[in-house]
Amino acid sequence: MNQDICFPLDPTSHRKLFLRDLVANFSIGVHEFERRAPQRVVINIEIWLPLAAALSQRDALEDVVDYDYLRRGVQELATAQHFNLQETLCDRIADLAMSHPAVRAARVSTAKPDIYGDVAAVGVEIWRIRKAGGI
Repeated sequence: MNQDICFPLDPTSHRKLFLRDLVANFSIGVHEFERRAPQRVVINIEIWLPLAAALSQRDALEDVVDYDYLRRGVQELATAQHFNLQETLCDRIADLAMSHPAVRAARVSTAKPDIYGDVAAVGVEIWRIRKAGGI
């Protein structure tokens, strides 16, 4: 996720927060060999916030969006259920990212690095943008 993609947000009035290469073990996959044991999933999450939700004149955590809600939420998802599809997992993580009312946009990717010996990873990426009045 190192490509800069422009969302229809004014970059001078928004800030991007991210969790890069978060690794968690998930019960995920449709194949029998995938169901035998949890698999490593590499997750990247980017969220865009209005500057007002991302600045603190006091240098205080309670003035800004604490991205720890993303890390904790992913850890909870990792133990919550079996996922057949990465698409479903990626959607759930995007739902988590957008659950904070200050988040205006989110970009989420999941990758399974241990599936094929000749491929670095297989994965999914999705984007969400909050429209006026909802998602």
